[in-house]
Amino acid sequence: MNIGQIPAKWARQTPNREAIIDSTTGQRVTFAAFDEHIRRLANGLVGLGLEKGDRVGILSQNSVEYAALYFACGRSGLVAQPMNWRLSAPELAKIVNNGEPRAYITQGMYAAESAELSGLVSSVDHWLQYGEGGDGSYEELVASSSDAEPEASAEVGDTDPLFILYTGGTTGESKGALHSHRSVYFGMLNQTVAERIVPSDVYMLTGQMFHIPVVLAMNYLAHGCPLVLMNFDATLAMELIQAEKVSAFLGVTTMLNWMMAVEGFENYDISSLRNIQYGGGPMPSRVITEALDKFPCTLIQGYGQTEGTTMCFLSQEDHIRAIRDDHRPERLRSCGREGFVTSVRVVDSDGVDVPCDGKTPGQIIVRSEANMLGYFRRPDLTADTIKDGWMWTGDIATWDDERYVFIVDRAKDMIISGGENIYSVQVEEAIATHQAVLETAVIGVPDDTWGESVMAYVVLKPGMTATEDEIIDAARQNLASYQKPRSVAFVDELPKAPTGKILKRMLRDPHWADEERQV
Repeated sequence: MNIGQIPAKWARQTPNREAIIDSTTGQRVTFAAFDEHIRRLANGLVGLGLEKGDRVGILSQNSVEYAALYFACGRSGLVAQPMNWRLSAPELAKIVNNGEPRAYITQGMYAAESAELSGLVSSVDHWLQYGEGGDGSYEELVASSSDAEPEASAEVGDTDPLFILYTGGTTGESKGALHSHRSVYFGMLNQTVAERIVPSDVYMLTGQMFHIPVVLAMNYLAHGCPLVLMNFDATLAMELIQAEKVSAFLGVTTMLNWMMAVEGFENYDISSLRNIQYGGGPMPSRVITEALDKFPCTLIQGYGQTEGTTMCFLSQEDHIRAIRDDHRPERLRSCGREGFVTSVRVVDSDGVDVPCDGKTPGQIIVRSEANMLGYFRRPDLTADTIKDGWMWTGDIATWDDERYVFIVDRAKDMIISGGENIYSVQVEEAIATHQAVLETAVIGVPDDTWGESVMAYVVLKPGMTATEDEIIDAARQNLASYQKPRSVAFVDELPKAPTGKILKRMLRDPHWADEERQV
């Protein structure tokens, strides 16, 4: 299999159907035009002297060119190395020096960052720019290259690497997860079965292509579905659903809250919506219930990581049974059960399954063809993470009698106060029951008496108020006394990774900077 060949199929079967609709630039590109772009780009990159296995660095917001780069790299045996455009040049240099790309392609708006970066790295032989503010070198390469099928395409195998996706760094240093054509294929198969993707779907990409949402984007294109690109804005999202007849998208809690709060929500025609997948962290039950009431579609939760794409799913039927039939409503707190091509276990430190009692915590481990090959050029970290074919996720969870998995915390986010283990996710769920809370993050801070105490960062909904005592009282109603927050900080926003996951280390680090121990 060659993931890079995906658009070619639809260029033959439905050449005039739109493949990509870019809401930022106004571009509307058919499958025929998109595939020609990919062929020319693949031949152009090979013409620069790049060889099979060479990396191609990419710094860009979502765009037609970005999507073409992924497929062109796949078709020619090159390895895409996308990067987070929010990073500074010194931070980007660390990633470039890890992957050592021979070509580096950037959107014109990041020309200045690329110029600074060029003085910090040595592997790049070819610097290309495209779009507004760029030097036109990318466009020139594509226009001057052959539109014939790249010869290198025939040499690409299942296990050849396709891209390196860098982890969000939610608990520390970002690492490059190396995925093959095969792992991406099986990741897409997992999603297809769970989401029941059909060719008539229209998918709105709300996440960024430099992270795991790109697999969802590829998957919908693999089914011949148009892909609607956007830089997320709640009002724009509602407008695009109406105008483009969007049937599916991926959202995190904050996105759905913002969309449901859009002025005149009820006046938008969103009847085309068929499915919303959510992820990036737990979603409060009240938000799930409100979303099912306001959006005319089903919900599905996906739990995954950069290293393994989506691994567990809480199905559409699970949501309906929990809310409308009041069957096991606690399962709305679950991330679901293992996917179609995934085996999931919850184990103790010795790798032994913990009891399926919904109470005993253990670490989630995963065996799947969708798992990464390993961390790029980090065999030490790979060996620590993948053991006997099982990938240790670092996520602490319980599971119940029917193998529904309930994430309790990241191993590094667990708080130990007075010898008691406190799971931040449970505290966050309790705080989220307060009607004024938009989102929250709970961390452990130094405490001379207890070792650590619980602190909550809270973002309130626009126009609503709450006091520290009210937040603590809301938590106390659902928790043991030792679990409740001892302090609350109200903030305008929380730091997040590209996936939407909250970067708790950025909240935690200032509190521990002067401490001898780092819990």
